[in-house]
Amino acid sequence: MKIKEVKEFETKDLVEKLELEQEKLNQMKLNHTIAPLENPSQIKAARRDIARMKTELRQRELNK
Repeated sequence: MKIKEVKEFETKDLVEKLELEQEKLNQMKLNHTIAPLENPSQIKAARRDIARMKTELRQRELNK
């Protein structure tokens, strides 16, 4: 997910998407500890997406 895509979301939708992505990341980490993932770089990509969403939420908060 690119930052341009993140900025298009409404704040409410962005918060919901963030929660969903965090749950997905936790599940991937758990699955990876039990049996290695086919593509472990998915964890890295998910972390970065979460960081992008948090950054955008913080910027919106500061702009208010």
